[in-house]
Amino acid sequence: MPELEQRLTALAPELEWPPTPTPYLRRLRLLRAPAPAHPWTRPLAVAAAVLLVAAVALVAVPPTRSAIAGWLNLHTIFQHVQTVPTPSPLPSGKLGEQLGLGGATSLQGAQGKVTWHVSVPATLGSPDAVYYQAPPDGPSQGEVSLVYAARPGFATSGTTGVAVLVTEARGTVQEQFFAKMLGTDATLEAVTVGGHQGYWISGHPHVFVFLDSSGGFRTETMRLATNTLILDEGGTIVRIEGDLTKAQALQIAGSLS
Repeated sequence: MPELEQRLTALAPELEWPPTPTPYLRRLRLLRAPAPAHPWTRPLAVAAAVLLVAAVALVAVPPTRSAIAGWLNLHTIFQHVQTVPTPSPLPSGKLGEQLGLGGATSLQGAQGKVTWHVSVPATLGSPDAVYYQAPPDGPSQGEVSLVYAARPGFATSGTTGVAVLVTEARGTVQEQFFAKMLGTDATLEAVTVGGHQGYWISGHPHVFVFLDSSGGFRTETMRLATNTLILDEGGTIVRIEGDLTKAQALQIAGSLS
């Protein structure tokens, strides 16, 4: 504090005020207010103004600025930057890897791991990612998942970054098992696609139950928790999930080949 007082005292005599033009001076005299009741008020105001100007000048000097900050116990760093840093992008991984679909593979690789023909919907084209889930985590003969990113007419679902998910496994569907687990916010409707029995589930289904090829019960999570079409395609259970209309889901199912 003594150093600051010395700097302010030394700076006060060096302050130069510009001369007031004569016309403005005459006008100010005419508009001048009555003298204050206390003779010490005006000198105090002048001293406060000088102190404020001096403080601003001192803060502009880095060494003095640091001393003042230390005296006030302000742990602040003043730093000038030329450019604003660009925020780091969010970590990006392989599409669908957060859905618990098993190990990433290729369409050809998945076909080599299963005994049935892996169907691909022509409406969506080649998948953007393919996963294979082996038993015991997957059904007895494994499970293949085709993952699709957004496409014209097919928007991304939720925060997963996935637009459509097509999952295939060997087994049979029995309505009485999974219909009771859909919840009150989902509705079930029987449909037929290419002569195969299917079920259109609208709402937010979360659980699906079926019998795998060994006759064991499989309870699986609906990964996107959106509208779902379940199709029994000659012993291969195909699930089509996404923010889809019934017409879109049936179109995808009808283009499986």
